[in-house]
Amino acid sequence: MYAHPARSPRLALLATSLGFAIICLDVTVVNVALKRIQETLAVDSAQLEWVLNAYTLAFASLLLSAGALGDRLGARRVFVGGFFVFTLASVACGFAPNALALVAARTVQGVGAALCVPSSLSLLSATFPDSKARARAVSIWAGTAAMALGAGPIVGGVLVGSLGWPSIFLINVPFGILGIWLTLAHAPDTPRNAARKLDLAGQVLAAASLVALTFAVVESGDHGWKSPAVTWGVAGFVLFGLLFVVVEKQQRHPMLPLSLFQIPAVNASSVIGLALNFGYYGLMFAMSLFFQNVWHYSPLQTGFAFLPLTAVVTAANLVSGALTTRFGYRFPMVLGQALAAAGFLALGLIERHSSYLMITVPLLTIGVGVALAVPSINTAVLAHVDSGSTGIASGVLNTARQVGGALGVGVFGALVAGAEGRMVEGLHSAVLIAAAILAAGLMIALATMRPTGPTTQPESTG
Repeated sequence: MYAHPARSPRLALLATSLGFAIICLDVTVVNVALKRIQETLAVDSAQLEWVLNAYTLAFASLLLSAGALGDRLGARRVFVGGFFVFTLASVACGFAPNALALVAARTVQGVGAALCVPSSLSLLSATFPDSKARARAVSIWAGTAAMALGAGPIVGGVLVGSLGWPSIFLINVPFGILGIWLTLAHAPDTPRNAARKLDLAGQVLAAASLVALTFAVVESGDHGWKSPAVTWGVAGFVLFGLLFVVVEKQQRHPMLPLSLFQIPAVNASSVIGLALNFGYYGLMFAMSLFFQNVWHYSPLQTGFAFLPLTAVVTAANLVSGALTTRFGYRFPMVLGQALAAAGFLALGLIERHSSYLMITVPLLTIGVGVALAVPSINTAVLAHVDSGSTGIASGVLNTARQVGGALGVGVFGALVAGAEGRMVEGLHSAVLIAAAILAAGLMIALATMRPTGPTTQPESTG
């Protein structure tokens, strides 16, 4: 694979992991800065949700096109381009003068992130053709990202407390420069599929559908589910979604090849990924507000409240890789969802004056569960698609995950918005919803994922 003697698979893994890590870091690092952003830029709770969701929605909406673009132009080229866009947008976020500018810059960040993620997984597949080596690499890749997700509140708390909220975005710049250099120096390129065309009509309709759905969820917090704004949002989601399906069926080169959904592993992994991100992203948003608004923690204290979660997530991701290599991807997928669902159920018992231990134990259980399950769904998808379709298949999976994240923030945000008393009551409802969704994902895994032994070579879809 590496004709050039100076290229290193380990440094290629570092480059892809670094890119995915700072992309994930920007999902949760913002949470502890929300209160300072709200005070500095004078924004309301709905606008705060858009500071998070503008990034997540742009990310989710463009992942499928980005996957096709990576398959067409080569994963390394698209990965480097996305990293560059993400880094420049981070600078714009750091210097944003108002909420509108910040939301716009966060949207561009999401565009860069979307270009990076499917291509990073394609680069991993090309760098590690051996299935066992690839499983370990995916575990490290996912583990680094999970560590970044968990570390986001800590990093954010330290930076906001010492340098102000703009620093949470500007910290991306040196890592972006390093990641781009490592990719160009050590990552291999992948075969280019000239037949993979861009589907602009499908892209516009997919983005419009996701934005309409998220708008409805976010607005329901302030205006209720029966308000005209929410009704129009849901109607837009249904209309644009149906048009998307019609257009994709008629396209010669659809953004979303419907044949992918004939692969059970792709379907199941996507639904499970949506469920995992719904719970995790929504919880990180809600608990950051809980610590600051109910317990009156500072951003730094809030960050360190998540410290145990960061440690166990990192360790559990590494364990997931070992379990996948030894037992196959089904076992950690099932175990992880069961633990996460149990953790969410336990959080339904907390009150305003609960002890830190009573909150931390369920958080750790959720973190371990999510960290066990995420690498397994990526491995399952890679094991069932051919090498020419890894970009678009990764795009499908990560689109589902980011849609889940946006919906999680929207639903949790709608339920916990308002006074302290309502926040705790709303948190109870939110965690029970998350537990139910994860339980459904667990049933899907048991029903559709056949038991697997030690990781084998990928099966081709033909």
